[in-house]
Amino acid sequence: MKLGIQNLSKVTVGLMIGFSAFYAQAEKVISLQQAIELAQQNDPWLHGSSLKQQAVENMSIASGTLPDPKISVGMMNLPTDTWNFDQEGMTQFKVGVSQMFPRGDSLALKQQQLKIKSTQYPLLREDRKAKLKSEVSQLWLDAFLAQQTIKLIENDWELFEQMAEVAKASYSNAVGKTRQQDVIRAQLEIVQLEDRLTVQKQKLETSIARLNEWLHLYNDSDFEKAFDFDSQPIEFNVSEDLPAIRLQNPAVLTEVHYSRNALALALENHPAIRAIDVKKKVSEKAITIAKQQYKPQWGVNASYAYRDDMPSGDSRSDLFSVGVTFDLPLFTEDRQDKQVAASIAESEAIRTEKLLLIKQMISAIEKELRQLKRLSERQSIYKDQLLKQTNEQAESSLTAYTNDDGDFSEVVRARIAGLNARISALKIDVDALKTVARINYFFAQSNTKPVLAHTSKFGEK
Repeated sequence: MKLGIQNLSKVTVGLMIGFSAFYAQAEKVISLQQAIELAQQNDPWLHGSSLKQQAVENMSIASGTLPDPKISVGMMNLPTDTWNFDQEGMTQFKVGVSQMFPRGDSLALKQQQLKIKSTQYPLLREDRKAKLKSEVSQLWLDAFLAQQTIKLIENDWELFEQMAEVAKASYSNAVGKTRQQDVIRAQLEIVQLEDRLTVQKQKLETSIARLNEWLHLYNDSDFEKAFDFDSQPIEFNVSEDLPAIRLQNPAVLTEVHYSRNALALALENHPAIRAIDVKKKVSEKAITIAKQQYKPQWGVNASYAYRDDMPSGDSRSDLFSVGVTFDLPLFTEDRQDKQVAASIAESEAIRTEKLLLIKQMISAIEKELRQLKRLSERQSIYKDQLLKQTNEQAESSLTAYTNDDGDFSEVVRARIAGLNARISALKIDVDALKTVARINYFFAQSNTKPVLAHTSKFGEK
């Protein structure tokens, strides 16, 4: 998807207007989708990539142009005794022009090479957007986890304070089996809750600060304003609801149909892989250009020489010269042969670069899939058993204690276990979504149409 500088500016301005409400709200709340769109549309890297593409496209036009002709102007064979222009017949005023021509088809080939290279930049921008989506999702979900954990702790805070007050009153009135250590235990749990709350606030502030890097509005038409960092809110909240992130291309990842070769083929349209394919095509053109060095380089020159009349008044004929120059690549063993060999080696190295990237992607996908499977199993355990059981245990221990048939420390342990279970269940849900977001990056599909007649598939030469 090729996006020009002007179009990118329009989109950015539109988003600035669309998200102005977010920046104007007293309590700023941003959803995951808003964060992703802000990051993708306000990334200066994307604007820089478009400028680099323009530079390469302009260079391709320049590289297809013949070198400028050379003009020479000179006085020839002036007599040194008198310095008279008409004394000797050999004295001339000469104007010449020469033009060199590149070897073989190297001019056209270099132009084609740069045109192919320019097609790499839209793919790199697509890859950047996919990475931004994954990175922003991780940061947003970290902030969501910390924010919701704070709420869970705050919701139980009042309950623990009530338990501490009840224990203190019971101990003071010598009612029931409340002991001094129960009062101390209740107060200790409140202090520990306060510490946990501080830790989660620290995590929330850290996540928000890291997320803020990607939410700064950027307009390439007003570059100076991009350095106005105070216009961006420092503090904001993420939305309350856990977003739904669907797994892309789940059919390839099912255990029944799973195949690493099929997975490698599914990765072929990833923008990062396609960018390597373009890089391979550029290197193949470099081989062809290197082979042009075996061909001679031609040049033509022409000159006109003016001669003055003789001292007697008789005229002298002016002179015209024309010639052709070319070199002979005879000694190719240490120059042309090595240049071609070097270009071939570089091209083959790019093939290994593609292989390495696909291997890394497959390994990362398999790691994330195994993690997702275990997280799904843990989700079922918490949903079907642990949350229900810890809640029942907390209720039964509290009932037993109020009937003077239970221990206060058991009530506290049950409440802490219930809080820990809810926090762990939340963390598992968030970790599962973060894993899906990381997997989805590897299945980002390029929308840029290939400009080449043929793009080699995995394993082809």
